[in-house]
Amino acid sequence: MTVSATRIDDFDLALCLGSRLCHDLISPFGAIANGVELLQMGGQSAGPEMQLIADSVEAARARLQTFRMAFGQSRGDQRISGVEIAKLIEAMASQSRLTVEMDADGDQPRDEVQMLLLAIMCMESAMPWGGRVLVVRNGSQWRLVGEAERVKPEPELWSWLGGQGGDALQAPPPAKVHFALLAQAAAAANRPLTSDLDENGVEITF
Repeated sequence: MTVSATRIDDFDLALCLGSRLCHDLISPFGAIANGVELLQMGGQSAGPEMQLIADSVEAARARLQTFRMAFGQSRGDQRISGVEIAKLIEAMASQSRLTVEMDADGDQPRDEVQMLLLAIMCMESAMPWGGRVLVVRNGSQWRLVGEAERVKPEPELWSWLGGQGGDALQAPPPAKVHFALLAQAAAAANRPLTSDLDENGVEITF
């Protein structure tokens, strides 16, 4: 983190804010989940309504964990286990129409996992009607290849990732902020970032 006498780097500040929000929200969701579980164990309100609440709370917790990893701050040489990465990707896929397959074993640096999740979000934006994403790690390089019958072209967003949208970058809307964050994260990690988008799919490498 870069700190001067008057300000924090904008990107670091955004990540700090993301970490704080997700951290504070996860705790109450955990308490709600525990309360629902106790009610179910006691045989109280064990109907479809209670199951709907339990499923919704669990989905929200999984989403927050993903946001915490994607939008939060990483420190030093933190590493994330392969099991945890698989859970995060599974949670993302379960709430979208994407099928995500990963060809990478073992634990990974936390900053790379952050970029991976942000890249999957970009894939989700490009393929909102569904598709398949293959994630491959070759040495220090990550490559994500997405295939779909229909792709949503948004060159003004893909220009953030070295796409064909031109040199004039436009601020993304809040729902698509992951494009700018991925570009910033790659720059902070000194990793070349490229992307390619056509009518049949999309590819991101970093």
